[in-house]
Amino acid sequence: MTDATPVAGLDAETTLTTWKDFSFRVRPARPDDEPLLADLFKQVSPEDRRFRFLTGVGEVGHALLERLVAVDHDRSENFLAFDGDKPIGTAMLAADPGLQRAEVAISLDAGYKNRGIGWALLDHLARYAARRGIKRIESVESRENRQALAVEADMGFRVEPYPGDPGLVLVSKDLGEPAR
Repeated sequence: MTDATPVAGLDAETTLTTWKDFSFRVRPARPDDEPLLADLFKQVSPEDRRFRFLTGVGEVGHALLERLVAVDHDRSENFLAFDGDKPIGTAMLAADPGLQRAEVAISLDAGYKNRGIGWALLDHLARYAARRGIKRIESVESRENRQALAVEADMGFRVEPYPGDPGLVLVSKDLGEPAR
């Protein structure tokens, strides 16, 4: 069993500021956040929902939303980002049982893109994962998701082909490597 003790400064509500000087609040998701998350995904573009779930998702339904808010705070965490009371993003981390590797996934309200929020959330996830002792973070991305791939490249992620699917790539970063 892993240690689920809080990670000081990274698992409580905090404020992040982007390189474009946009500040927003971030906190771990709670089970009662399902309606907030449902509202957020209505503001995520159809293309970005496709990139996030790697399939065409018209509406994000209850079963999926429940998995995003009912995290165990041990091997998985989902952070919600807010501008005031408005949910503007979600950043998920899901680790393997040994806390060696964790998958990350981020979605943003379409009206809040290009403000550095995705970069700040990915950095927050990476710092959280490192503090939890996770050795590597990774994400399966569509080759078409150029914006996410650019952010990940900027942060020092490696890109390699995804086995069995030429439309996907695996991006990964061993924690402890500095962002560029």
